[in-house]
Amino acid sequence: MLDCVIVGGGPAGLNAALVLGRARRKVVLFDNNSPRNAVTNESHGFITRDGIKPSEFRKIAHYDIGKYPSVMIRNEKISDIKKRGMIFDLVTDEGECIQAKKVILATGLKEIHPSVEKLMDYYGKSLFSCPYCDGWELKDRPLIVLSEHPAVFHMVKIVYNWSKNLIVCTNGQKVLTLEQKEVLQRKGIKIFEQKIKTLVGENGLLEAVIFEDDQIEKISGGFVTPEWIQASSFGKSLGCEVNQLGGFITDELGRTNIEGIYAAGDTSVIAPSQVIIAAAQGSRAAIGVNSDLTQEEFN
Repeated sequence: MLDCVIVGGGPAGLNAALVLGRARRKVVLFDNNSPRNAVTNESHGFITRDGIKPSEFRKIAHYDIGKYPSVMIRNEKISDIKKRGMIFDLVTDEGECIQAKKVILATGLKEIHPSVEKLMDYYGKSLFSCPYCDGWELKDRPLIVLSEHPAVFHMVKIVYNWSKNLIVCTNGQKVLTLEQKEVLQRKGIKIFEQKIKTLVGENGLLEAVIFEDDQIEKISGGFVTPEWIQASSFGKSLGCEVNQLGGFITDELGRTNIEGIYAAGDTSVIAPSQVIIAAAQGSRAAIGVNSDLTQEEFN
């Protein structure tokens, strides 16, 4: 019987494994190695690790965790989780059943991007989702802020900190109010509500956006606001409550409304999505797990 199974090997799951390993808990972390940031060349905003490649971050994390013999990392996928009393039965894709007292869901999110031709050719290279992660590298360039959602107004105001040379594109969606348009126009920010035909550039570097009316605007990078959805259905099937953004509702130690289920990282935070925040959430959930196991041992 395991003390805890961690589902997901991103920063949240890795940091949770580290903390639980140091607490001498018997843990298995399942990671099928399909991270959302696979297209990202560098991760930023994590002190001592600013600019690190995600693959290098993962390698260092595995080395750190490897110092604690009670933790095992398995490169497998969990296909099902069921609660049976106070025990959880987890089934791998290979059909193996594993039992644990606690489960940390750190499966992260999936992104649904606007339907724009060639968008993914540039995503992670010159088109990003988080200005706090990648704004510095794009500072003072002519940029696009692309979004089909009302969140575009907030995003463009944030991006304005890094570049004043901005265009806003809503890809055919009327998501800006008249008042918001007036605010942006006073700042010299152009607004394009027509559909986008395609993005243009070479080797992942954006050069221009072409609209369906054949208007062309030159740019050299930008930001897009995708929709976020849970990467797995485990939380929903277990009955975990979610907030308005779709993230799992947790207390200060990562506990969901389902006893024994904890959530960490993007799974619970949704936004802002940063490595350092996800790692902190993993640490928090691990402390929650250890605290509850300890309490149960003394009851």
